[in-house]
Amino acid sequence: MAFPKIEEARQLNDEELAAAIMSAKKELFNLRFQRATGQMEQTHQFKHIKHKIAQLLTVERERQLNPQAAPTAASAATDTAE
Repeated sequence: MAFPKIEEARQLNDEELAAAIMSAKKELFNLRFQRATGQMEQTHQFKHIKHKIAQLLTVERERQLNPQAAPTAASAATDTAE
């Protein structure tokens, strides 16, 4: 399984980015729970999820520092339509 690409995170609009961050954090919590109960088989997922969370938080911070660079919902819809 390859690491997620930051370009994918940059294509998300602000609402999707917030939802992706929350989803990744929930997934990390579930992985920790599985590890604690001894049900975890794919331990490499920790590294991938933590990497993904770091990327998403980086993109979120970039947008806070430079709000003009953030894609809007309308521009994201036109990009996918092409």
